[in-house]
Amino acid sequence: MSSYKHIRSTIISQYKERPQEYREKLMKWGSEGTVTKVSRPTNLARARKLGYRAKQGVIVARVKVSKGKSKRRQPSGGRKPSKSGKYYTRSKSMQAIAEERATKKFSNAEVLNSYFVGDSGSHEYYEIIMLDRESPVVRADPLYSRAISRKNRAVLGLTASGRRHRGLM
Repeated sequence: MSSYKHIRSTIISQYKERPQEYREKLMKWGSEGTVTKVSRPTNLARARKLGYRAKQGVIVARVKVSKGKSKRRQPSGGRKPSKSGKYYTRSKSMQAIAEERATKKFSNAEVLNSYFVGDSGSHEYYEIIMLDRESPVVRADPLYSRAISRKNRAVLGLTASGRRHRGLM
């Protein structure tokens, strides 16, 4: 059994069994900000599969997204009660929303890919692999240079999760 298979099976078992260590990790993540830079990926096997390499200019960020439907303000004034809905189903996936939030926080970086890392009662957590557009190491790599050639990939829906919610996958 290779080390990546072992990492993958450990993460899956932790998610299913929810040991005390995992729950403490989720509580710590909940107290952090919405977008947090991480020194290395939580799930290395998944990150490597999606294009992560430990190189200069490759950034990993953990993003927290609230679960449930999106809440809108109640309209004031004379409107029909049937038209004044308060909760609406999201048209984008939570993963796509997480990618967009990471793009806003790190404006000099481009989203390569992202993956799910956990969820608590009220939030879901995703790790976003991002590439620094100005890094010479990233520009020299053929895989990464293609990804940074287009600005705002996450906002335009050109990442894997973005393509999914646009109905292209």
